[in-house]
Amino acid sequence: MVHNPKHAPEFAPGEPEAPVSGPQPSPGAGAPHGAPATPDNPVVPEPTPAPEEVQPAAQPLQAGPEQTPEDALEHDIEQITATAKKAEEYLALAQRTQADFENYRKRAARETAAAQERGVAKLAKELLPAVDNLDRALEAAQQDSDNGHSTLVSGIKLVHADVIAALSRAGIERFEPKGEQFDPQRHEAIAQQPVDGAEPGTIVEVYQRGYLLGDSVIRPARVVVAG
Repeated sequence: MVHNPKHAPEFAPGEPEAPVSGPQPSPGAGAPHGAPATPDNPVVPEPTPAPEEVQPAAQPLQAGPEQTPEDALEHDIEQITATAKKAEEYLALAQRTQADFENYRKRAARETAAAQERGVAKLAKELLPAVDNLDRALEAAQQDSDNGHSTLVSGIKLVHADVIAALSRAGIERFEPKGEQFDPQRHEAIAQQPVDGAEPGTIVEVYQRGYLLGDSVIRPARVVVAG
């Protein structure tokens, strides 16, 4: 008998079927995609990817089923009031900052001017004795000008004028209060004597001139007062 490979082997009734070689589908596996469903191979639907969660955008408060339009309006008014209050706080802070800066600027300007004035006054006090000596030298040279010292007198006058002009440019002015009433804030009395025709308290002689820096007295004038 010739075996025909084209025909599957026949089995006698009651004999077990021969095992089938090759990979077997796993239990519970469904039919391939696109294959018809059978009782042995049911179609299993592919899982649907979950949509990405999207955060809802902030929406203005709307009147809902449980909220009346009056409630929504009241909520909006509260928000506007809170915003206006915050703006007022920022404005008040800015105004206080501006006022503090303005006060600081004025205080710094006053302190700078005061420091400059103290420096000028200190320098002037060091120079005034030399100016006094020039005054005495000029007076003595003028009294002795008849002895042929006119050139010397002219030189002393020029130096004296230059020094006084330099002090004036620095804001220092000298004063000679003869004939004025005695003022203890501006004058220093070195003597008091009766003088005919002079009222008591009147300055009748100036022994040493005084100097001012603005309204401040650098050195009081030394004077003789009528008694």
